[in-house]
Amino acid sequence: MNQTKHKSLTKRQIRDGVTVKPGRQTSKKNTHRTRQATDEKHQSVQTPSAALQPVKQRVPRAKKMVVRNPNQETQLRARTLKEQRFDISRIEPVRLQKALAASGAGSRREMEQWISQGLVVVNGKTAKLGDRILPTDEVSIRGKQIRIKWPDRLPRIVLYYKQEGEIVSRDDPQGRVSIFDRLPQTVSSRWVAIGRLDINTCGLLILTTSGELVNRFAHPSFEVEREYAVRVLGELTIEQKQALLEGVQLDDGIAKAQALSEQGGEGANRWYNIVVKEGRNREVRRLFESQGLVVSRLVRVRFGPLALPTRLKRGQYYELNEVEVAGIMRWAGMNTAIAHKNKRR
Repeated sequence: MNQTKHKSLTKRQIRDGVTVKPGRQTSKKNTHRTRQATDEKHQSVQTPSAALQPVKQRVPRAKKMVVRNPNQETQLRARTLKEQRFDISRIEPVRLQKALAASGAGSRREMEQWISQGLVVVNGKTAKLGDRILPTDEVSIRGKQIRIKWPDRLPRIVLYYKQEGEIVSRDDPQGRVSIFDRLPQTVSSRWVAIGRLDINTCGLLILTTSGELVNRFAHPSFEVEREYAVRVLGELTIEQKQALLEGVQLDDGIAKAQALSEQGGEGANRWYNIVVKEGRNREVRRLFESQGLVVSRLVRVRFGPLALPTRLKRGQYYELNEVEVAGIMRWAGMNTAIAHKNKRR
């Protein structure tokens, strides 16, 4: 008897669990409404955390700035540097946290914390602060083996024109656009930002695959200059300019401008160029606020020896060629064999 009933049903009805052949009042439209109600019921039982979690925005990759090819001599030098390797067997022991940071595992401070927490293992033994490693050592973090990148070749350096509204972080609970969503992907390493810019600041952002180079640029002990173009509502008096150059008291200590120059402006707005040697949070904004002026736009135009290229548009990037990278390595005083060989040419 059951077989007779099944014969009168269609394959779709059998699949949907129908046991009795419906009458004319049951139509495809009613079936669609039933399924829609079921779907809405399933959606209504989602967990609150999943419903409140913002959706990560998808953004297109940044375009590379178009540049003319350098002369043949520069191209030959760049090709030689790209193919050049250094014998890692001659490398001296390196501090563990430094090697991990240079390999893109995180900042040097983060690596020191992980080592102190016992999360780093070298050759099967829990590492300690002060340990040094060689290319023959095996390193793992939380059970995952880390491929240490030794300085057998030049790192990569990218100049990115950060836009307002972008954050300099990989993880954001608010789902905002990250500069790492815009940058070109790397195969065997990851980009590390040299310093940060807040969400409302635009301009030059330097990224590299070398943790050691990040430390050379950003560590306060090296006092690398950062230059900003600042637009404010109002105008600094002679006394206020002198105060900024001599130093003013902020919440986290005394801060001052190394150089300050007026760049003109229209109406009530005035542009200034300011140079500081620290990377404190919102330091430039707070310096002008200490004089009763509010910053309406802030653009970083230079960081150390690297300036924002005039042809680089917002949201674009430019990758330094090997000759330019070798020059930055020499400026940083990083004793790599590749950089010194290039210097003798």
